[in-house]
Amino acid sequence: MLSDRHDIRLALPSKGRLADDALNFLAEAGLRVYKPNPRQYEAVIPSLPGLTVLFQRAGDIAVSVRDGSVDFGITGWDAVSERRGDNGDLLPLHRELGFGHCSLNVIVPEAWTGVTAMSDLAEKPAELGRPLRAATKFPNLSRAFFHRHGLGDIRLILAEGTLEVAPAIGYADFVVDLVSTGTTLRDNRLRALDDGRILDSQACLIANRRTLKARPEAQALARQLLEFIEAHLRAAANVAVFANMRGESPQAIAARMFTQVVIGGLQGPTISPVVTREGGDWHAVHIIVRKDRLAQAVAELRAIGGSGVVVAPVTYIFEEEPGAYKAMLAALEE
Repeated sequence: MLSDRHDIRLALPSKGRLADDALNFLAEAGLRVYKPNPRQYEAVIPSLPGLTVLFQRAGDIAVSVRDGSVDFGITGWDAVSERRGDNGDLLPLHRELGFGHCSLNVIVPEAWTGVTAMSDLAEKPAELGRPLRAATKFPNLSRAFFHRHGLGDIRLILAEGTLEVAPAIGYADFVVDLVSTGTTLRDNRLRALDDGRILDSQACLIANRRTLKARPEAQALARQLLEFIEAHLRAAANVAVFANMRGESPQAIAARMFTQVVIGGLQGPTISPVVTREGGDWHAVHIIVRKDRLAQAVAELRAIGGSGVVVAPVTYIFEEEPGAYKAMLAALEE
């Protein structure tokens, strides 16, 4: 529940790959976390004064944000989906931060050769002479998924730690767990069912709805977070391309450029005169291009007389208003 505290808190994962990726992501977005003592569970973001950074287990972050002891959090969508509760206080601000990709799957032993789909699980209780047992860290998501497939009799065993050993040890028949690369499954002679994917997950930014409604300073900080995060994510998919080009005017060069498929910009190319010792109608052209279309853009620039092409990374692309912030304000009105 909300307290009388006056600070604003952001919870980050305390360990594991998700923790490292979250710190790297924030640093790349210009929101570097400063933690002078690695043993401390508290830090700051110098560019966001007034914000306290706390470190928790990824699953606990969703609970802390839901209950209001923490105002913002970055964790996996899997943890949010499992622990968000039904009071509506946990509000997703940005669902796709671009790291921490995995999926929650129904996973069975390779030895179950006749079990390739969820419908095949219905035959196993008769074969075993008892109900099936599934080990998982996600009982809510698993239970709902099994009920949708008419498998409400499966017994769920809540387990922590490494679940892959459960079938081998014998305390569960199969597992419901997260999969990223699949290597661990193959090493333990397990496989995911073809239609057993419960949800896809990646890191997300969440907030407490009541905090945002009650505290204008929390809304202002949410806007800052979303501003930098969206601008960074937008920029990460693009590069800046510069080239020199002859032409009697910027308009004439732009007309040649608009005949091409790729080259353009956010609203169009930026073209400015270049002063040279020799004179001549040289202009500098600046465009923003998606990374996956860079080779095509360079070829097209050359085709219309571009030379000296320079490619540079883009740190931010800011729009007039973050789309996620607009969505947040709309959600707060509901």
